[in-house]
Amino acid sequence: MAVTQITASMLAPLRGDKRWAYIERQKTIRVVTIDEDGSPYLSPLWFVVDEQRIFLPLDAGGRHAKNAEAGRPFSALVDTGDEFTTVAGVRMLGTLKATDDPTLIERLSEKVFDKYFHVGHPFAEGYMEFGNFAGRRWLEIIVDKMIGWDQRETSTSASYEARVLPSHIGDRLLPGS
Repeated sequence: MAVTQITASMLAPLRGDKRWAYIERQKTIRVVTIDEDGSPYLSPLWFVVDEQRIFLPLDAGGRHAKNAEAGRPFSALVDTGDEFTTVAGVRMLGTLKATDDPTLIERLSEKVFDKYFHVGHPFAEGYMEFGNFAGRRWLEIIVDKMIGWDQRETSTSASYEARVLPSHIGDRLLPGS
């Protein structure tokens, strides 16, 4: 008899509009591309979503852009959660494609400002100016596969409970009880 491995995306899937809403609210995407020597290059990046398309602002010398131009594999992860029942994420596999549409680039730049800065923010102008100086480019994530999970969707954690506490944990009686 074959055994099916149960995964978080099977128990608490994150799909459709919920997945896109989750992605749009997050601030960081962890991107992996493969360098020329075959080693993974991993870094956390900013990103924006426009019409259910994900874009990365990358400066011209960025290794991810060079790896994308060489046609090397790409994967990414957007994730949150500090406890088992708050873990959520979306994993993506695909490729990166540069965009040079000036209207789209202007809209994406506005979205970056709205997402990461505010009027009067002390670093907004510097970030925008550096992008112009460094030849910032916009790469779109072309998703071949997207897998999402959200443990917050489950009312109880998807695990067995033994209710046995470690020996170093004693009574939690209040002083004077």
